[in-house]
Amino acid sequence: MSTQAATGTERIADAFASARGSAALMPYLMAGYPTLEQSIAIGEACVRAGADLVELGVPYSDPLADGPVIHEAGTRALAAGASVGGVLEVARALAPSVPVVLMCYANMVFAPGAEAFVQRLARTGACGLIVPDLPLEEAGEVRAACERWGLALVQLVAPTTTSERLRAIGAAARGFLYTVSVVGTTGERDALQERFAEVIARAKASTDVPVALGFGISTPEQAAQAAVAGADGVIVGTRLVRAAGEAEDPAAAVGALVAELAGGLATTDRPTAS
Repeated sequence: MSTQAATGTERIADAFASARGSAALMPYLMAGYPTLEQSIAIGEACVRAGADLVELGVPYSDPLADGPVIHEAGTRALAAGASVGGVLEVARALAPSVPVVLMCYANMVFAPGAEAFVQRLARTGACGLIVPDLPLEEAGEVRAACERWGLALVQLVAPTTTSERLRAIGAAARGFLYTVSVVGTTGERDALQERFAEVIARAKASTDVPVALGFGISTPEQAAQAAVAGADGVIVGTRLVRAAGEAEDPAAAVGALVAELAGGLATTDRPTAS
């Protein structure tokens, strides 16, 4: 499927269908951290190391879904002068080589107007949009704009989402269903696999789009466990953002970690349909 001919939603679907491992690997990176130029280098390193998609975070002063590591990265990026315009240039640089899904908060979308924001995002070549503080009931304007511009408005569900609400969100999902593995904010955790199968099974029963598991996954073993439990995609953020802030060469450090995650998925068989 060519980038030119495909909508963003189609590119996401193709990325899941042609994932190199047992599940699509989606690293998260904070745009502007440590710098905007390094963000691009980190994203390019992720692609070379085996990323199938990239989630690109927009720095924000009150990131309610983010744990301390990502919150701190966003704070530093803002202090260094990162802006929405700069973030969109990171998306533009990465979009030709990988489907980019932007993660931002609702105020950023509604301040300029949903139509204007989505149009600007689409023109970078990005494929989708995640707005964690935008509830299903309030998403109509943004969803309609995304549909007009060929972007996927990615919905989130959590272990605490009721069955009725899960069905409604699953029916509205485009691109993939972002399935939160734990209650709480983003961050690295030690024990998760005992919940993976239940959370993934509930999500998959509610939707026709791929299910990607995120929040707390940080090791190749956890990524593989998510794939074995049935996840179509695995999202890893905090561990990579932490490496970007600690390393002398952020792109090399993050790329090495993504290669390890890809290796974990490469040695795991895709689950067969029952």
